Amino acid sequence: MLAAMPDSAPSPLSAGGASPRDGGAAGATPHAGGDACPGTLRLHRADDGALARVRIPGGVLSADQAEALLTAAARFGDGELHLTSRGNVQLRGLGTECGGELAALLTDAGLLPSAAHERARNIVASPLAGLDGSPSVGRWLTELDHLVCSSPAAATLSGRFLFALDDGRGDVDALGADVTLIAEGPSGAALLRIGAADEVFRIPVAEAPRAALLAAEEFLRAARESGAWRVKDLPEDVRAKLVGSIGSGPPGPAVPRPRPRTTPWRGVVILGPVPQPEAADALRTLSESGLITAPDSPWTGVGACIGHPGCAKSLSDVRAEAGAAVGPPGRLPVYWSGCERRCGHPHGEWIDVVVTPDGHRISHVRGERRDLPTTVRNDPARLAATVAEARA
Repeated sequence: MLAAMPDSAPSPLSAGGASPRDGGAAGATPHAGGDACPGTLRLHRADDGALARVRIPGGVLSADQAEALLTAAARFGDGELHLTSRGNVQLRGLGTECGGELAALLTDAGLLPSAAHERARNIVASPLAGLDGSPSVGRWLTELDHLVCSSPAAATLSGRFLFALDDGRGDVDALGADVTLIAEGPSGAALLRIGAADEVFRIPVAEAPRAALLAAEEFLRAARESGAWRVKDLPEDVRAKLVGSIGSGPPGPAVPRPRPRTTPWRGVVILGPVPQPEAADALRTLSESGLITAPDSPWTGVGACIGHPGCAKSLSDVRAEAGAAVGPPGRLPVYWSGCERRCGHPHGEWIDVVVTPDGHRISHVRGERRDLPTTVRNDPARLAATVAEARA
């Protein structure tokens, strides 16, 4: 199973002895001292060793970069690559003195283009963009990442701030990112959404990446007094003023947000023309290695945080429990959390399993709505049956 999101850590470890906020960023934000998101230059302590998060904009990796990550995990960590809910990669079980060597390895692989911006490169993108007849967002991705890494102000963005590039199908638009660009198909325009606002702004496609960066820089100005890390954290009046300040005219109409069909989380799309026989052999090899390659796998939609013993706050080994409770494929995804923080949980609609001192609490989540939960105590068979029933 692939773990998710970070453990909260009591103190950061700086790679190569540098301060976590070194890198030449102009000025400091009110929240700079409190943002504990790990990176590759700012490792965090967990119960299983230090943790590094490698930002991978759009989730796009070359074969050489994937090999470099595996080398880093084997050389410095627990030998595993842990995928996050933003399509990034975490390395766990790291030695506290490996920061400099790790940074050098990732730099050589092209995974660390800017030391000052490595935690700000949070960009998700529709994973099938351009592959199934939908518009490609590859040019947006390349340009936006370059613009972010060239902006002194962007270096002060929280590690939680998120950009999303949606090809028009609504999969990553549904995440409620801080700044979202949406391809509008043959119209030759792009839509810009700020936070979860209903309004979108129509802008020329060629100007979309720069408009996204300008919106993020405008957020930083709006957040100076409140110290907000994300658009949703702004006071309501400040958030409304921010949305109203974007663009020179009134916002366009709201666009629908269909239920996500495919997302970048904890999945891998392998590109390239492969003849059918070779593709079947490749899928068989991947399946035999323990990876999910079929939509009817019992594991499809099952996720969990790192749990115990990797996280001190977790009340249970939720990855083992999720494996023991895997039943028939369900209509809804299920996510297991070792504590109330629910690190890495999905968005939209899912079955939420949370370990509490009173037992495992299972509830059905639909956006901001949550059904009355059912709690199962010390009964693995009943727990598995309850989760399977909820997913159905």
